[in-house]
Amino acid sequence: MTAFEADLDRLHAWLSEAASRGAVPVVCGANGDMDTVASAVALAAALPQAMACGRHLGRLAKRLVEDEQAPFRRLGRPTAWPSALGGLVVVDAAAPSQVDLDLPEGVPVCVLDHHATDGWPLGDQDLSLKWPVSATTEIVTAYLSRHHPAALTAPVKRLLMAGLITDTGRFKHAQASSFRSALTLLEDDELDYRTLVDRIEADVDVTSSDHGALLKGLQRATTTDAGPWRLVTTRAGTLEGRLASMLLGTGADVCFVVRHRDGKTRVTGRARATACREGLHLGRLLEELAAVHGGEGGGHDGAAGWTSGLDRVAAETAALAAVAATPRHEVNP
Repeated sequence: MTAFEADLDRLHAWLSEAASRGAVPVVCGANGDMDTVASAVALAAALPQAMACGRHLGRLAKRLVEDEQAPFRRLGRPTAWPSALGGLVVVDAAAPSQVDLDLPEGVPVCVLDHHATDGWPLGDQDLSLKWPVSATTEIVTAYLSRHHPAALTAPVKRLLMAGLITDTGRFKHAQASSFRSALTLLEDDELDYRTLVDRIEADVDVTSSDHGALLKGLQRATTTDAGPWRLVTTRAGTLEGRLASMLLGTGADVCFVVRHRDGKTRVTGRARATACREGLHLGRLLEELAAVHGGEGGGHDGAAGWTSGLDRVAAETAALAAVAATPRHEVNP
């Protein structure tokens, strides 16, 4: 038995015990992206006592959840939980603050994640499965395939594949495990891959307001050499991740989009796959900035964020300096 298979068996035992005690909410990370939501919905499909829930639904996740008629409950603050909780599963959140909910006390917690950063304080009854994969949907796909294959229905497969496609950047940041997950989801010809990609790409359309915000962000962009890295920065109040990804198309190694709202500054970063291979890891970099300057930071090597109480200029300067201090290593193709 491999270490991953042992992890899946531990997860199965934890979920079974939690379900025997009561309800098992499967809580999404607050960003509500497709990987997060698909993982929660798919895992909840395997347990009658489970319900996928969270604070937010991203645009694509909201549309596909509605199209597939997938059960998902929106939660607010203060957060109302079922009276009899058997356990709480948290999907794709690197720390308690990243669910943006009032978490219940004294309830066993299971964390499923693939981020390189981790801020969860866990006790003896808790469980953490943190795999070095490209998307949390890979963990859920492996679990369902091993322990609940009947839960891999066509709608569940479509949602999981959508999460895998989007969180790997259309497989640009994929690794071997990502393609193995894709093959699992494509078995039995239940999933029309080309049609699903068309549905995902339809989310690229933006409103007139979005279009204007993106153009303003592009106009504000500035480029600089941050040590060995070509860096582009700008500021925006919405669609920060999309704007950062667009700016990578200019040939930059890394892009930061900075947003200041309600006394908080959010730095959203994206890095090219080549930059990640050559030593840049945005998740660890922004986690270290949070440790030094306060706030919450972390994520993937090529996509991460940091929220702090610094003003916009101070946060941007700190992020730029951290990139400049990161050495670059040549990697043979």
